[in-house]
Amino acid sequence: GDRVAVLCRNRIAFFEILFACAKRGVIMTPLSWRAPIAELAGLVADSAPRLLFFGAEEEETAAALDIPARIALDAADGYEARIAAAKPLRGRDRWPADDCWYLIYTSGTTGAPKGVIQTYRMAMANYVNIRQAIDLRSDDVTLNFLPLFHTAGINLHTLPVFIAGGRSLIVPQFDADAMIELLASDRLDIFFGVPAVYQQLALHPRFDNVDLSRVRNWGCGGAPLPDVLVETYRKRGVRVCNGMGMTETGPTAFLVDAERAWDKIGSVGKPQILTAVRIVDADGVDVPDGDTGEVLFAGPNITPGYWNKPQETAAAIHEGWLKSGDLARRDADGYYFIVGRSKDMYISGGSNVYPAEVENVLAEHPDILEAAVIGVPDERWGETGEAYLMLRPGHVAPPDAEIQQFLRARLAPYKAPKRYVFVDDFPRTAAGKVQKHRLRNATP
Repeated sequence: GDRVAVLCRNRIAFFEILFACAKRGVIMTPLSWRAPIAELAGLVADSAPRLLFFGAEEEETAAALDIPARIALDAADGYEARIAAAKPLRGRDRWPADDCWYLIYTSGTTGAPKGVIQTYRMAMANYVNIRQAIDLRSDDVTLNFLPLFHTAGINLHTLPVFIAGGRSLIVPQFDADAMIELLASDRLDIFFGVPAVYQQLALHPRFDNVDLSRVRNWGCGGAPLPDVLVETYRKRGVRVCNGMGMTETGPTAFLVDAERAWDKIGSVGKPQILTAVRIVDADGVDVPDGDTGEVLFAGPNITPGYWNKPQETAAAIHEGWLKSGDLARRDADGYYFIVGRSKDMYISGGSNVYPAEVENVLAEHPDILEAAVIGVPDERWGETGEAYLMLRPGHVAPPDAEIQQFLRARLAPYKAPKRYVFVDDFPRTAAGKVQKHRLRNATP
């Protein structure tokens, strides 16, 4: 039950530690190397890890975190040296299905970080969902480049591939040149990326000439997949299979069949074999096909809740059903289409951004009185933030670059809005609440 934190870029040692935690009954807590120290300090306070593994790039950050013990992954007397000198210990042969294996931190609608509990049952359910969805095989090779503090970095598709007996090529982070080289090397069987990754690959000068036929399944999720991008890959004979899931769903919940990827463009497919789905109205009543409602999830791939947050858990899970906050409709063929989100959260480059968190930090700026942030479409990142700002009386608008610098010192870079608009006041309800839908309608 003790927690062990890991702060590093993608590397093989991460998965060695993950499975070592399973053998010893320890809970892993991956930390984001993109986040500033102030943000990480809150996660450390919540999870209270006793040990931190860290990479050389994060040495300064690691030193600033209040964790009793540290092991450097790259030092001569660090991780590898300790393994070589250690006496082997017999680990657990059985891993209780309902026990927490690791925590993935995400932010809630209030902006407060929440540790999503990931159980062994969830890992196996995600493996089953993935295996049947993409015909996962024991000799498959996948590519790991999405950040390992994110559920996609662990579960799409490296962990399922390992469970199946396959291999994963692990690289520190996304690099378009390296990805093109790997695709050209004819070594990959399955591939998963967020829309921004597909966009960058499509823009690469070698994209039109690289043989893509070896890859058997191309998966995509994490953000809305533009139709034009699907068509770009269709011209290369590639069926990009759009899907949808959450950290709370393990994450695989929906995935479109490769056979229908071109005639169901815009769909996230059907619920996977171990995932139950309902679409309900505001009263919790199931809606008919074609109508829009909130998506609810149930099944062995669903988290039991949030670490140290019973109230948030109770609000999210009711009678076994997880409230996603996503709005969707189902067509007559049983295919699902995500049409929006009931929450204000938006997804930028595959990462969730919660406006309340950004607004709170913006309000700390000495010139800004109040802020309202919305998500707007972006060709590269799927969505980016647009911030509407009210100045303090007598103050002048600071340059955009200054605001960006202010935010990046306090938040992960992808959370900083791309555009800033100064207004005299916001459209409000009678109670004073900002009417964000009117801001969205006013966006050019």
